[in-house]
Amino acid sequence: MLEILYQDDDLIAVNKPAGLAVHRSKMVGNADAFLIDLMREQVGGNVYLAHRLDRATSGVLLIARSSEIAAALGQQFMGRDVHKQYLAVVRGWAEPDAGLIDYPLPGSRETGPRREASTRYRRLATIEVPIELGRYPHQRYALLLAEPLTGRFRQIRKHLAHIHHPVIGDCQHGRGDHNRLYKQHFGCHRMLLHAWRLRFAHPLSGAPMLLEAPLDQAYAALLDRFGWALPAEGRESMCEGA
Repeated sequence: MLEILYQDDDLIAVNKPAGLAVHRSKMVGNADAFLIDLMREQVGGNVYLAHRLDRATSGVLLIARSSEIAAALGQQFMGRDVHKQYLAVVRGWAEPDAGLIDYPLPGSRETGPRREASTRYRRLATIEVPIELGRYPHQRYALLLAEPLTGRFRQIRKHLAHIHHPVIGDCQHGRGDHNRLYKQHFGCHRMLLHAWRLRFAHPLSGAPMLLEAPLDQAYAALLDRFGWALPAEGRESMCEGA
C-alpha cells in the first residue's frame, strides 16, 4: 500500500517510494510496477498524474481524480505557482552555504535545446567522515534544501552536479566512488533526493495547501547517524534571499 498524505474527492497526495517508476515510459525501461497502476488499484477508479518525480526520487506526488483537476494543477506547475522543497545529501560542503544555480538545461535528450533553469539551495548540515577515498583520508558531505524555480528534466540532480556537489546515489550525474562508499559503509542503496514539501492552491476551493512527506527508513536512519536534524516547520521558504 502506498502512503497517502492527503485525500479528498478531487485530489490525492502520496509519498512516492524511491525506486518506483511513476508511469510507463522509455526512460524507465523494464519496471515491475508503476505508481499510477498501484494507485488505481488502491483507491479504485481512474486517477491522473498532476506532475512527475524521477524513479529514484522519493516524496510528495500529486494525483488527480479527474482530467480536469489534473489540468488545473498542471497550470499551477506551468505557471510556477507551486513551491517545491527537496532534501538532498551531496558530496562536499556546498560553498557558499546558500546560493542560486542559474544554468540552462536540455530536456530528456542531452543534445536538445537548452532552456532557462534556476534552483535555489541552502546548506542545512555538514559532516566529515574518517573514511579514506582516493587521495583524501576524510570525506565531506552536506544536507541541502533545494528549491527548483523551474521544472526541467532532472533539474536538481543536474544543477547540483554542475556545481560539483552531486547527489549521493545518483547513478547518471553523480560520483560512483561516493555512491559505493554509502552502500558499503552506511548500507544506503537509494538516491538521497526527497521531494519533502509542496505548497500550492487547491484546484477547486483555492485553499492554500502545504503537504510534507516523511523520509523513508533508509534516509531517516542516515540523518540520525550523522546527527542531522530537519528544519523546524512553519518557515515559508528556507531559501529566501539566497
